[in-house]
Amino acid sequence: MNIPHTNLPRLVVIGGGFAGVALARKMVKEDVQLVLLDRHNYHTFQPLLYQVSTASLEPDSIAYPLRKIVKRGKNTFFRMAEVTAIDPNIQNIHTNIGSISYDYLVIATGARTNFFGNTTIENNAMRMKNLPQALNLRSLMLENLEQAVITTDPEERKELLRFVLAGAGPTGVELAGGIAELKLNVLPRDYPDMNFDDMEIHLIEGAPRVLPPMSEHASEKAAKFLKKLGVHIHTNTQVQHYENNIVSTNTDLSLKTATFIWSAGVTGAPVSGIDAKSLIPRANRYKVNEFNQIDGYQNIFAIGDISVMETKKYPKGHPMVAQPAIQQGSHLAKNLKRHLKGKDMIPFKYFDKGSMATIGRNKAVVDIGKFKFGGFFAWFIWMFIHLWFLVGFRNRFVTFFNWVYNYINYDKAARLIVRPFKNKENTIERV
Repeated sequence: MNIPHTNLPRLVVIGGGFAGVALARKMVKEDVQLVLLDRHNYHTFQPLLYQVSTASLEPDSIAYPLRKIVKRGKNTFFRMAEVTAIDPNIQNIHTNIGSISYDYLVIATGARTNFFGNTTIENNAMRMKNLPQALNLRSLMLENLEQAVITTDPEERKELLRFVLAGAGPTGVELAGGIAELKLNVLPRDYPDMNFDDMEIHLIEGAPRVLPPMSEHASEKAAKFLKKLGVHIHTNTQVQHYENNIVSTNTDLSLKTATFIWSAGVTGAPVSGIDAKSLIPRANRYKVNEFNQIDGYQNIFAIGDISVMETKKYPKGHPMVAQPAIQQGSHLAKNLKRHLKGKDMIPFKYFDKGSMATIGRNKAVVDIGKFKFGGFFAWFIWMFIHLWFLVGFRNRFVTFFNWVYNYINYDKAARLIVRPFKNKENTIERV
């Protein structure tokens, strides 16, 4: 890896997501040798991935170079590497570019798409967990539109113009709203010779309502907004099969579509080598104590989506969203500083800042404590919060400019097939 030897404690962080970045930013100036590992050379602001998929933003608007985060320190290093295994006995990490030892290890590998063991869906569905997948989805949707405009077969056109999403959590709801906005405000001007009454958007959810993690008020508002945009909602329905462009469910619902998107859940992305007793099988997440130490280890920590800290309020761990990851990363940095100075570490306490989801232009829902509201004000709050947490001034400026431009002109300027989607093997996730 070409990392110099040092007398300083070596802190290795695996993962440049919200948790890893929050930790690294707080540790770059400390008396440690910080080594950040990630298989990409950028941090992705995942809450806005759906806007890349729906041509609202270019990928560089929501990506930030990881080297810019670590370059401020004298003893900080980034290596683009894929971690293959950890050997806690000798405190060593194996990667595709070599091995490295550690004094302290932080695992922040996040989560990956959960297909619940359904191989036909895993092999054939689109997913949207990282930037390459978001670009694949954007390309596939635009390619299907180009094919729909030239086909003479009305049934084939309907298949190409039918978008089916499984999972009505925040990702599914926001993506369905984004596609609906394209249908209403953008595509009719791009394709004036095509009848967009044929375009259908179906959102399938196994629970009784959309946005199950949020309040019933938010669910009702979101469903109302989606229906107003023309989205067909199917609750209490589970997708069981997707092959040969046919979506089969546990009900009478069966849909033929060339674009099937899976957003029905996530699971942890663990690294081999950690004692299996420390891993919660149903979630693929490491069990940690109140200091984020993995069960059974003193110098190995897990933060963010890959960790489960069981508390009275959160018996199954904290929500797998950005805020717990950011807070855990920042708090662990404080604890590592205390530990290096010989002080006791402080237990982590999660401050719930609320939940939110946007459903399109002027439409969003927000749950903040006892306050639950939706509409334009919620949409404005959603925009402000997401701009605030974007990493880097340039990203904030470019995203804000694009949003203003899109709002004024009813346009989405990133409707480009830069990387054609050729086969579904491109969607397979690597950890």
